[in-house]
Amino acid sequence: MKAVYIVIPAYDEEKLIGQVVQDVAKEGFTSIIVVDDGSSDTTSQAAQSAGAIVIRHRINRGKGAATRTGIEAAVQLGADIVVTMDGDGQHSPKDIHAVIQPIMENKYEVVLGSRQISKGAMPSHKIVHNKIANTITLLYSGIRVQDSQSGFRAYSRHACTLLDTTSDSYEYESEIIRLIAAHKLSYVEAPISTLYTDYSTSKLHKQDISNGIRTVYKMLWKALS
Repeated sequence: MKAVYIVIPAYDEEKLIGQVVQDVAKEGFTSIIVVDDGSSDTTSQAAQSAGAIVIRHRINRGKGAATRTGIEAAVQLGADIVVTMDGDGQHSPKDIHAVIQPIMENKYEVVLGSRQISKGAMPSHKIVHNKIANTITLLYSGIRVQDSQSGFRAYSRHACTLLDTTSDSYEYESEIIRLIAAHKLSYVEAPISTLYTDYSTSKLHKQDISNGIRTVYKMLWKALS
């Protein structure tokens, strides 16, 4: 069996991070790394109490930086496959099995989780932002994907060693796709379910409209430069 590590970047997620870790473990995945990205609450303690390995950034560096830290740690700990997912309960741990299967079967090196983008399944502003981001990601990387901003992904160990990202914020997701193209990594998209709750959509640090505009600007700047 290949060693599967789950990496969860988290910022001020004390309310749900413990439950997320427990739900992942219930699916049979016990190698769980939570990267506390400079939280001001008890995210680290809640994650550790639930059984996760906790790495803490002293300051808030951004989702991309936290994810990168977690992937690097997983590789050092001997991971054959690394899965990244959010810590706010949006992603279903049950989908991990389907996301890792193409890598387990040595068919692909990267699996991109793709949310069902249809009316009612995703907040309207997220649909608009996602379509814009998909277009810019196409210009940025040369790869057309259905969901360029999903954080639910799986990587082979080989892919992890090549994804030398520099983005610290939400544009990290698109940079990964550019690196997939640059290194000619095999990839496939896999459908995932997403639960949008009042909690997950109301957090100030999440991808709201203003954050979305900043992310698109950064992506566009990188694409042009």
